[in-house]
Amino acid sequence: MLSAVDGLLRSGADKKHINIVRVPGAFEIPLAARKLAETKKYDAIICLGCLLRGDTAHYDVIVNEVTRGIGQSAQQTGVPHAFGVLTCETLEQAIDRAGLKMGNKGFDAALAAVEMASLASGIRHPASGARKSSPRSRPSAAGKKQVPHSRSASRRHDKSSSSRQNDKSSARSRRQ
Repeated sequence: MLSAVDGLLRSGADKKHINIVRVPGAFEIPLAARKLAETKKYDAIICLGCLLRGDTAHYDVIVNEVTRGIGQSAQQTGVPHAFGVLTCETLEQAIDRAGLKMGNKGFDAALAAVEMASLASGIRHPASGARKSSPRSRPSAAGKKQVPHSRSASRRHDKSSSSRQNDKSSARSRRQ
């Protein structure tokens, strides 16, 4: 989660416009994301969590429902949702994907959220002059800064921060 916040800050978001909401488990992420998106106060929703495979089919059911719910929320609300829910076979794999050997998926999700918020803002307010000036229009979370063209080129491999398995949360960048 800290790496997601770091990704937002490095992309130009103001810390006071970043809200973090924790949920009891991964299954609850889609509903929390949907409720937040429906407020229209956020440029993007970043959904973070971790699911570890167990010995039952429960894992597959939860993975499918969380994925479907997050995607459905994004499509129905029009607010970009970044998917940062790790689906792992082992705790070691989860730790590696949260910042050790395999990049940092929280940081990547933050960059995706900024990129999609910028894209959505550009579509709502085209620069071609067809846009009417409105004092109510708000900049995206990234302000005027742009996300690098290649997210993989800007990935940060921060070995000092890692996510815990039980830290299921949704971080959002609030509209300015």
